[in-house]
Amino acid sequence: MFKPPDIDTLIDQVIALEGDFSNHPADRGGPTRWGITEAVARLHGYADDMKHFPREQAAAIYKRQYWLRPGFDRVALLAPDIATELFDTGINMGTGTATAFLQRALNALNRNARDYREISVDGKIGNNTLNALRAFLSKRVGKGQQVLLKAIESLQGARYIEIAEKRPANEAFLYGWLANRIG
Repeated sequence: MFKPPDIDTLIDQVIALEGDFSNHPADRGGPTRWGITEAVARLHGYADDMKHFPREQAAAIYKRQYWLRPGFDRVALLAPDIATELFDTGINMGTGTATAFLQRALNALNRNARDYREISVDGKIGNNTLNALRAFLSKRVGKGQQVLLKAIESLQGARYIEIAEKRPANEAFLYGWLANRIG
């Protein structure tokens, strides 16, 4: 059994990566502090200027919305490296997208359903996804978690390139996404 990652440490790492206040003209998220967009802060009741958004509120949002609500804490009990990646990807792309990457990778790695049944790619961590993850890890002892992580990161990298291709203004962020969010 693996030791699950410490969510407070993960949050500290994300906040360090995201930085303090930003309002990049190419960023559709608008004013952002600690990686939390103004829209997300407003959804959680924050009404003041984003330049003053408290770090503690950002940490609480990360824990609630990007760790507990999507069920990444449940994944962490089975595969801590996968949960860590899902948390980071969920912050940057949405938790449903991160979960769909996991589900797609599990389906692609099930050897035509010989190792475990196909699961729905619904972007939600449920018993079927957790059971498929359990089955994958029991079949692929040793490097399994790292191979699954590579598959998820491959999907994420391809998605970043697609985003930049569809909206050239996002090329301003592509290098950083690939450098800081993949591997």
